[in-house]
Amino acid sequence: MPPALAVWATAAVMLDATSGWVTGVAVVCLTAGAVLLLVRRRGERVDSPGPRAWPRVSAAAVLLCVGAAAVSAGLHGADLRRGPVPGLARQYATVTAEVEVTSDPRLTRPRIRGDHAAPASVLMEGEVRRVEQADGTAVVTRAPVLVIVDVGARGAGAENSAGRPARSPWLELLPSTRVRVLARLAPAVVGGDRVAGVLRVRRQAEPDVVGGPSGVQRFAGRLRAGLREATDGLPADARALLPGLVVGDTSRITPELDEAFKETDLAHTLAVSGSNLTIILALLIGPPGMAQLAERRGLAPRLGIPLRTTALLSGALTLGFVVVCRPDPSVLRAAACGAVVLLALATGRRRSLVPALATAVLLLVLYDPWLARSYGFLLSVLATGALLTLAPRWSEALRRRRVPPRLAEGLAAAAAAQALCGPVVAVLSARVSLVAVPCNLLAEIAVAPATVLGFAALATATVLMPVAKALAWCASWPAGWIADIARTGAALPGGGVDWPGSWTGAGLLALATVAALLIGRRLLRHPWLCGACGVLLVLVVVQPPPLTRVITGWPPPGWRFAMCDVGQGDATVLAAGDGSGVVVDAGPDPTLVDHCLRTLGITRIPLIVLTHFHADHVAGLAGVLRGRSVGAIETTGFEEPADQVEFVRKEAAARHIPLTHAVAGEQRRTGSLSWQVLWPPPGPAPDPDGPNDASVALLVRSGGLRLLLLGDLEPPAQQALLRSPEGALLGGVDVLKVAHHGSAYQDPELMRRVAPRIALISCGKDNPYGHPAPSTVAALRAEGAVVLRTDRDGALAVTGAGRELGVARD
Repeated sequence: MPPALAVWATAAVMLDATSGWVTGVAVVCLTAGAVLLLVRRRGERVDSPGPRAWPRVSAAAVLLCVGAAAVSAGLHGADLRRGPVPGLARQYATVTAEVEVTSDPRLTRPRIRGDHAAPASVLMEGEVRRVEQADGTAVVTRAPVLVIVDVGARGAGAENSAGRPARSPWLELLPSTRVRVLARLAPAVVGGDRVAGVLRVRRQAEPDVVGGPSGVQRFAGRLRAGLREATDGLPADARALLPGLVVGDTSRITPELDEAFKETDLAHTLAVSGSNLTIILALLIGPPGMAQLAERRGLAPRLGIPLRTTALLSGALTLGFVVVCRPDPSVLRAAACGAVVLLALATGRRRSLVPALATAVLLLVLYDPWLARSYGFLLSVLATGALLTLAPRWSEALRRRRVPPRLAEGLAAAAAAQALCGPVVAVLSARVSLVAVPCNLLAEIAVAPATVLGFAALATATVLMPVAKALAWCASWPAGWIADIARTGAALPGGGVDWPGSWTGAGLLALATVAALLIGRRLLRHPWLCGACGVLLVLVVVQPPPLTRVITGWPPPGWRFAMCDVGQGDATVLAAGDGSGVVVDAGPDPTLVDHCLRTLGITRIPLIVLTHFHADHVAGLAGVLRGRSVGAIETTGFEEPADQVEFVRKEAAARHIPLTHAVAGEQRRTGSLSWQVLWPPPGPAPDPDGPNDASVALLVRSGGLRLLLLGDLEPPAQQALLRSPEGALLGGVDVLKVAHHGSAYQDPELMRRVAPRIALISCGKDNPYGHPAPSTVAALRAEGAVVLRTDRDGALAVTGAGRELGVARD
């Protein structure tokens, strides 16, 4: 272990070092290591060093490994900085480049920027083999780059004429394929990364392939495509998840499902790791513990295959695993560790798995020093180390306290991995999951059958597709179970807590974990106290609305209208009875709006009104629909922008929710809640100035309360609304949802006519638009309104009516 840790630290530091530093460290370490090995004490034999010589030999081994790591890291770092690509990247030059793809292309998740969704992009790693500048100068080189291809809605999953998802041709590229691109070079955003620059490809709908993939990659691509085809007819979650479990193909994972896996710390199941390889090897050679002792419980012993032949077959299986699943850090670590163990089996030697892991780390970092800076590699090693060191001891301790053996093993494995990986996960996500251990424990029982059946479907898809489809159908049950666990855990209101996303925060979490373990060790002696702590933890995670209301006062009793804090966007709720509410707009983030609705106790939604199709009002729709019954969705008739219109249609169609258009004059009622549509008028709106002026405006009555919701209407539409027949209804409003997040574009006459008692503004903290405008806030206050805003006051809830009118803050 000391040489492995020394190599890891040296590689991480030396990747950015100058050649002088690299040479100096390498010479000093190699010389010192050689001297320690050559100098012997009197009477010491060369071929059999005595016990007192081992510390010197160990120190020499560490020094030699440090010297080798310095050389390897220095060469890799220098290779990154050589050639014309880094200089052209600093100049933001436009070039024609031949790029060899070195990773699977992947689609970016949609991001909301202001009122629109950023266009989808395809990301992939590659190596520039030839670069031609604008003046015609061409240079043959070899520089690693990150390629970003703008593909728009086509890559984001738009449907083709056959009704099936249309994939961008860029997503079909296999590693080792060579493409020619016209792109702009830019420096890497994050310093110290393994790319010499970023290639941004625009206005190139299809790749210009100048060299096909290798035969091995074509074979692996056929296997992966066969698995995707075999899963085409499965339910949505299983169709998306099964390729990810088996070969790490996450192209079908929806943003909502991906977020659920992250919030429950189940994302490792989507990244192919050592667990996948372990499951497959266990079928052949038996459980690792038994394989070390007698190798008598696997498939190979039952077929009479000798031990060394079993090791060779396992090696071939490991190689095929790496080819099909791609050489990602976790896959390489799993394969290297497995190769060391298999070598021990083949030679008849019994080795500990901890030295095998250390050997794998040492060899991998020497081969690829950039792994020393990889969070994925760090998490993979920590998780494996936890399973090899902490998990057996904790499992034994639980069994001594009469916990069933299988449950003890699973609980110990999940807890050990969480204890060691939790601080690093907190650095990456700035969040600590409180449901990670139970979710991993429940999901673990389904991972093995899903993986085995998935690999069987992968192997048979290219020759017997009906059999592959049957196997995939069988695998869909455990895969669907895993997805349900992730969704359920992510939906719990207290499933996670925010945590400082820094190494200081990681240190604090590590200390908190140690303290929790010490306290938990003492609590195990008092079963009743353990039970009380368990009940308390369940209450914190589940947060039953009645109990939460008593403790926090949110939501206030008898609330009529709530404005969710969803950042820079709109999401509001009109109370319509016990557990029921009409939702007006969905905000930009599904997680935030879902959390808001859960704290309000909303489980039934008679109607969702989407005032217009800007992303900050509709992109969170999946969060509104999550786990709730919805009667209908009503939208404006002005269907722009097209990508968000298509998104809303797909979400509604997937859940069989009818879509309708709102027009002025329409009146509806549910219970004591009634509302009237004021805008837009029937037919085309008079000179609509984009989606904002086509927003749905509502006049709502709840008991004796009158509310006016203006969407994002701007002055032209506000003035037209005043002139319309519905304009006569605008006076005497109690609560105004201020248009367009309180921007400066408001009609003064409308404010005077409405003269609200309370004005509520939904806007994001430190938003780049300056919302709300000081002039708007001042004008509202001049009319006598109390102005509240979500960026400063958080979520808001209106209670009472008349003299009892008030606003509560979350």
